[in-house]
Amino acid sequence: MMYMHYCKSCRRILMLNGHKMICPKCTDPLTELRISYLDYVDLDMEQREKLCIACEDEEQLNNLKVTYRMYKYSKWYRELQAQNVDDLPITTLLASMVK
Repeated sequence: MMYMHYCKSCRRILMLNGHKMICPKCTDPLTELRISYLDYVDLDMEQREKLCIACEDEEQLNNLKVTYRMYKYSKWYRELQAQNVDDLPITTLLASMVK
């Protein structure tokens, strides 16, 4: 399935398959957006620009994001958390490992 994500570093909205946590372009943490792929493709260019501007504001981004929790039950997550001695957020940990 396609999910909408926002990268703060790239300042772009990305359509990615699956619940991704790091940006494929800059490898910084991503924010998964609440808007569905089908709702996003129905937006015109002006509405998409407004959404992107809203994502740039941290307060509005908190209202637009959604947290995917099912990855916490996966084997790779448990193994990654076992290595997380600094108790970093998972997106920050993954981004630092990629860089």
